[in-house]
This record gives sequence, C-alpha cells and structure tokens, in this order.
Amino acid sequence: MCQVEEDYRGQMERAAAPSVSKKCVKCKEAPAALVIRAGDAYCRLCFKDFFIHKFKAVLGKNRIIFPGEKVLLAVSGGPSSCSMLRQVQEGLSQKANKKLRFVPGVAFIDEGAAIGQSVEERQRTVAELQAVFQATGFPFYILPLEQVLDLPASVVATNPSPSEQPASAYKAAVHHFVETDGSNFPRPQEPKKTLLPRVQESHTLMLQQLLGSVKTLTAREELLNTLRQHLLVHTARTEGYSKLMLGDSCTRLAVKLLTSISLGRGAQLAQDTGFSDSRYGDIILVRPMRDYSAKEVAYYNHLFTVPYVVIPSVDTKTVDKASIQRLTESFVTKLQTDFPSTVSTIYRTSEKLQTACRKRSGADGCDRCLLCLCSLDTAVEEASAFQATLISDQLSGSKCLRGSAAETPRPGRPESPPPTAQCCSSAEGRGCGRAGSDGGCCSSAKLPETTRLKSLLCYSCALTVRDMSTVNHLPQYILSEAQRRQRRSQMREEISDFLLEDGDEGN
Repeated sequence: MCQVEEDYRGQMERAAAPSVSKKCVKCKEAPAALVIRAGDAYCRLCFKDFFIHKFKAVLGKNRIIFPGEKVLLAVSGGPSSCSMLRQVQEGLSQKANKKLRFVPGVAFIDEGAAIGQSVEERQRTVAELQAVFQATGFPFYILPLEQVLDLPASVVATNPSPSEQPASAYKAAVHHFVETDGSNFPRPQEPKKTLLPRVQESHTLMLQQLLGSVKTLTAREELLNTLRQHLLVHTARTEGYSKLMLGDSCTRLAVKLLTSISLGRGAQLAQDTGFSDSRYGDIILVRPMRDYSAKEVAYYNHLFTVPYVVIPSVDTKTVDKASIQRLTESFVTKLQTDFPSTVSTIYRTSEKLQTACRKRSGADGCDRCLLCLCSLDTAVEEASAFQATLISDQLSGSKCLRGSAAETPRPGRPESPPPTAQCCSSAEGRGCGRAGSDGGCCSSAKLPETTRLKSLLCYSCALTVRDMSTVNHLPQYILSEAQRRQRRSQMREEISDFLLEDGDEGN
C-alpha cells in the first residue's frame, strides 16, 4: 500500500524530452534559440537572416514593384503587418546588404466606430501606433473608417490597368535607379499634432447603422473587409501610390482560402490569396508576408522586440461558431497543433490557383462585381449549381426587403440632394433628378432594390447583401455606381437591335 512519507520519485519513470538539435542547422556553431519545425533549429542571428532574406526574395522573384515606385503599406497594428513594416524599415536602412528600392508610406484604418469604442479609446490606440509610425520616418495616414462614406463612385468603377512591360524593363529601371543614387527616398516626417482626424458624429452613426443592418457576423466581417479595401485603394490613388502592400501571413491566407470556399468565392480564390491582385486596375495589391507562418512572425517579433498594438475587432471574445471566419480559424489552428503541415499544405494549394481569363465586355465595368470588383461568376448555364440555388430560393418563398430613400431617409443627409452629373437622356442638358422634379433616373431618392442590386454582384457578395435588412444604409458611392450600371444596362437593352455582334463586323 502507499505510504504517506514514502518517496516514489526514484521509482517513477520520467518522460523523455523530445530530441532537439542544440546547434543551429545553418551555422552549425551557435546554440539554437528556437525551433520552427522539427529539425529546423536556428540561432538568433541565423533566424534573422533567414527571415529578412525570405522577404527580399519574394519581392525580387515576382518583380512587380519597380525601383522608385511608391508603395503604401497597410498596417493594422497586428503582429504580421508590424513585422512587414519592420522588414521594409530594415531593407531601406544604410547598413542593409541588398537595399529595397521603393518609396514606402504607411496607412492605418481606425475601426473603433465599428465596435463601439469611445473617442478616448480610439485616440489612445492611434497614439500608440503613431509613435511606431514616426519612428520609421515614413509618411503615414490615419484613416477613420467613417471616411468610407464620402468616397467617390470611381472607387468601384473599372480603372485602366498599366500596360505590361517587358522583362528587360525591370533591369533598366534598376540600373537607372542606381545611377540616380536613390534620391527619392522619404525623409523623417514632422510629428503631427492631431492624433485622429476629426469625424462627424453623424458619420459614426451612419456607419453603425450600416453594420447594424447586417444580420450575421459572417456577412458583417465580409462587408468590413470590402469597405476597408475600398478606403485603402482610394487613399493610394489620391496620394500617388501605385502598389498596396498587405500583411497577410501564410496562416491567415490558409484560413482565408477555406473561408472563401465556404462563402462561395471559389472563382476569386486566386485574387484573394495570391501574391498580387490586379482587380482594381491601376492599384495592385501585394502580399509579401504570405510565405511566413504565424509562428515565425511571433518568434521574430519576440526576439527582436517588434512593437505592435493589440486592437479588438468585431469578432473579439466571440465563440468559435459565431461566424464562418471564426470557425474556420479555430479549425485550422487546432488542426495545425496536431498536424504541423496543415497550413503549409493549404498554402501550397493556393499557389497553384489561377484566375480564368475572361474577355471583358466593355470599359464600363458591368462585368465585374459592384463590391469586390472581381469578375462576375453568375453568368453560367441553366444546368448549374448557381441556377439551382436561385430556383430553390424562389420556391422557398424568400422575399428580399425593398426600400427607398423616400420611405426611409438616411440620417445626416438631405432626402433629395442635387445630382452630381447630368442625365444622359434629359433634354436641354438638365438632369431629371433636380430638385422640384418627380424623381427621374438620376434622382438619388430612387435607390436600387435589393433584388436588382444582386444582379450586379458576384455570388458571395450577393449572399452578404442578402443578410442585410436593407440596402439603404450602403455608402452613397456604391448606390450611385449601381444606378449608373443599371441605366447603362437598360440603355443597352433598348438599342440591342441596332448593335453589331462580334461576328457581324466583317460582313
């Protein structure tokens, strides 16, 4: 029997610790400071060289960013984006081995209004990030999410993409940049007095009403991601940047890939998870952190004291089943714990995806989704899963809510503002939506119905809009572009008998 004072420590077998190489696998001399994968033990200096080399290698391999080009870094304050900011900062330093040759800028979107933070809480968050940005010396932009309500309709319009340049153009640009000695690099910026740009209270209320009209957390996160990209692209255009650099890590993209499949974005996977994304035409999205796992980023930030700010989001403190995004993230991270090759396997699958080349119908952008600006995936045959889904919705008796600005006026805006452009069909050059008229096709009082709005969206974005109680709270630039596309589509139907088909041009 067991005795109280008897010592069993000498008789119990101690579990053997996993065998880990005590020497760095690269230099074979210094003791290992961390283990990325089984058998990949690195010392502190070798891991830093490995981390920096991977960042420069992915940029040099793709050759998308030309020397002297202005690149806007989208920094959310999280570990991955702040690590990306540190890589750019070290790559532009004087002691860098192979210096980066582009001109960076930093953009941060304050989403405090989306989660109900007070002005003081938002100011504290911005103050912490502003200290990080000022230490880099790069120009930075603090963007409240409320600014998305004042964007022009050109954000969701198709912009001409730059012509493809030959392979020799990159080498010529590098040679020219070396000769000029890189005189276009930014200088340290003077501290700003205003931490957070002043935001009207009515705009904050309108943004909260927009997010409150979304019924599910899944659709709310998708809508937030879309609005966030629109604001970043608009800022890049107005400030003269041609590339937008995102900080999505390999782990984040693996979760995003499975989430996109679950949300019906299979046709857009290559653009959503690839290294480059040219859906906006003149602004190209770049993801240089897609080769880093969340574990590598965490090790680097810890060993080299990379500052980052913990900012709550709409899914903070929610259960795993609160949204599809949250459930997928929990599934991938838990599976990665037991099977360390999970993320890398999903990531390698995303590298093989390509976007099918489709012939564009015209320069008006009517063949692209109104929200995500990807090619529409709804033009399919009748015998398809998409058409079966539509028939199922019709048979189930689902009805979309309809509303207009006249019935439900939007707070903070006049019910019938003057049109921004003249009507193409009005006589004497006067818009049919002017004050005092009965509201023509150019009148902003006539908002597109939910059913008609879905015809301008891809399958996934249509699901997001379907989860909204009303489309009246959507930003005005989206509604204006929807009206323009509907008018052009109606005009095309009216004159379709007089248009020549592609095969009739030679007759």
